[in-house]
Amino acid sequence: MASEYIISSLQKEKIEEYLASGKRLDGRGPADYRDIEVEMNISKNAESSVRVKFGKTEVIAGVKMAVVAPYPDSPAAGTFMTTVELHPMASQQFEIGRPGIKSIELSRVVDRGIRESGFIDFEKLCIKEGEKVWQVFLDIFAINDDGNMMDVAGLAGIIALGNAKMPEYDEKEDKLTGVLSKESLPIDKDALSFNMTFHKISGVIVADVSEEEEAISDYRLSIAVGDNNGEARITAMQKGKSGVISSEDMENILKLVENKFKKMFPKIRKYVFING
Repeated sequence: MASEYIISSLQKEKIEEYLASGKRLDGRGPADYRDIEVEMNISKNAESSVRVKFGKTEVIAGVKMAVVAPYPDSPAAGTFMTTVELHPMASQQFEIGRPGIKSIELSRVVDRGIRESGFIDFEKLCIKEGEKVWQVFLDIFAINDDGNMMDVAGLAGIIALGNAKMPEYDEKEDKLTGVLSKESLPIDKDALSFNMTFHKISGVIVADVSEEEEAISDYRLSIAVGDNNGEARITAMQKGKSGVISSEDMENILKLVENKFKKMFPKIRKYVFING
């Protein structure tokens, strides 16, 4: 089981004092994101791979594919699985062993945002109805957790998927050739959505939290957002922690979502479709 990240009461008071004045310890405003860095082609063995950083928070995501039997209730649709691995090297919170609560929750949030947006065209992943389909594996590895792993993992996931190439499959021999084709993973570019997560700390709504800020927040709300003719379209939502979200808070968060979406979506889209 992962241990809880604990900060001193002095550090907590300092964070709250800065937020009360509209600032944060690193100089950002409450709604500001850290600088985003993206590096492609991290692994030569993956169908696509990417390293994504928000400040010091860093993850690597990779896509692998296999030919499998379809699910009985979806005989003409491919399948999709997301896993997030959190190791002690990323944070003192994480321990070696079975996936912890945070790992499972991260996997579910990233998976739901991708699945419910319709980003992957699962029907185009069918090779032979009722017999063979493509299964897409999205693996995300935390390298360093300095807060807001939800958004970093989510962005890494959609970038990896958006730039993935299909492996060559020899139907006669029923095996992969070990070579990537020029064909891209079938996705709907218009269904692209990305994750934005907000925390409430001492009465202030905060985006892209640091590890210390995350530790003292009342609640967390992660929202997957896509494009609807230039306006934000919510495709999924997940609440975390025990605090209650008031109607006023929700209204303020949705305003932030709309504002941040218009500023961030063009850049996110460029990252996701680096290869066109």
